[in-house]
Amino acid sequence: MFTIVATQRFLRRARKFLKKHPELTERFAQTIDDLKQDPFAPNLAYQQLGGKFKGVQAISITDSYRITLTVVVSDKEIMLLDVGSHDEVYR
Repeated sequence: MFTIVATQRFLRRARKFLKKHPELTERFAQTIDDLKQDPFAPNLAYQQLGGKFKGVQAISITDSYRITLTVVVSDKEIMLLDVGSHDEVYR
């Protein structure tokens, strides 16, 4: 099992995101729980990012919404960085 660490930016963005999309609250919570169990699970659509996001990974909440994160496998730690639409998290 992995430990979840959230940045202050992520916490602010998550509050705004869930306020704007209350219908995704349950899906968001399930995604975080799945992430704790196995960040590489196929249902999370885990992907390594490149370019200016080199070293950052992303997972899907839905087809339209993503969470960006970093995974430190040696420490079994996941740092959540951002949440939002595809365009919002990749700007």
